[in-house]
Amino acid sequence: MRALTWHGTHDVRVDTVDDPEIINPRDAIIEVTSTAICGSDLHLYDGVIPGVVPGDVLGHEFMGRVVEAGADSTLEKGQRVVVPFTISCGGCFHCQIQQYSACENSNPVEKQDMSAKLYGHPMAGLFGYSHMTGGFSGGQAEYVRVPYSDVGPIVVPDHLDDDKVLFLSDILPTGWMAAENAEIQPDDTVAVWGCGPVGLFAIQSAIVMGASKVIAIDHYPNRLALAKQLGAEVIDFRKTNVREALMEMSGGIGVDAVIDAVGMESHGFAIDNMVDIVKQKVGMGADRASALKQAILAVRPGGRVSIPGVYGGMTDKFPLGALMEKGLQVRAGQTHVQRYTKDLLAKIEDGTLDTTFMISHRLPLEDAARGYECFRTEQDSWTKVVLKPGMDLPAQG
Repeated sequence: MRALTWHGTHDVRVDTVDDPEIINPRDAIIEVTSTAICGSDLHLYDGVIPGVVPGDVLGHEFMGRVVEAGADSTLEKGQRVVVPFTISCGGCFHCQIQQYSACENSNPVEKQDMSAKLYGHPMAGLFGYSHMTGGFSGGQAEYVRVPYSDVGPIVVPDHLDDDKVLFLSDILPTGWMAAENAEIQPDDTVAVWGCGPVGLFAIQSAIVMGASKVIAIDHYPNRLALAKQLGAEVIDFRKTNVREALMEMSGGIGVDAVIDAVGMESHGFAIDNMVDIVKQKVGMGADRASALKQAILAVRPGGRVSIPGVYGGMTDKFPLGALMEKGLQVRAGQTHVQRYTKDLLAKIEDGTLDTTFMISHRLPLEDAARGYECFRTEQDSWTKVVLKPGMDLPAQG
């Protein structure tokens, strides 16, 4: 089959690799019909996530049709399914309390030490995202093996196009959980750093949850326009002092909740952020956390901090004193996707949530390397890229 494989920093290629096979009775094989490039994939592309090996198949946002199901799978051949990026067994302590992204069994034992040494506990398995998370082949491919297929995938009806449901795999539940973690109340003013896909879905979710005012912070004009289209007020951080603007927009008290949808590769010209950029490039592993630092300083005392943005290592000059002295609540983590998919599918069906506005480009799988390059370098216009296995390459003029 054809699949997108990692070969080094800024080097991804569509290669011919072995077809996946059923290994465990709970497995299923999915023929991929749509798969997306995620902002988290750019961390792999930029070489800031350890444990990626040349030849690894990337991609964790995908859906398709079941072509084979193991004896203990609950799926049936021909069903359309969206597959969560988190691989979860369904039976361990964390899965039983719906903390699916903390599954204790999905990351193979022989690979658990890689993340346990860094984080104190091993990470759960994820599709297409480093051997720290199990080394599972991802979904930017024609076919993919889905472990624990009786727990993860959600069957979707044929009357809903791929574009409407694909993002149930990751970014829609991630944006929803980000807003939920912010514990939004009806009179709240909420600030969201980052108007990429997760940030935009967090904005949409916060509005649906009843926030009285949502403020979006970014510097890309088109992304800010999308946030405004959703109903947010906007701040261009390159033109405005963010903290002063937020104080003014919140009546001088500070915003009630903040959401960091940026993560480890923040933009910005603060001295500490520029130093962190240099450290990342030379392999010292310092996450660029300027967005999170801004958010902690901007939220009101007693406020809430939600962190859906991905962080992988350490950060310097962290405002720990502000966190403690202001009495802030912090919630973070990979998304417990399976907890949310059923309810979010219902909200898509009844029109409460829209997902299609996000998609800017649809490309053949064979054109994935260009999709990665443009998604990284042209983030204002390339808001979300969907790859379609089997789609023809455009004719060359």
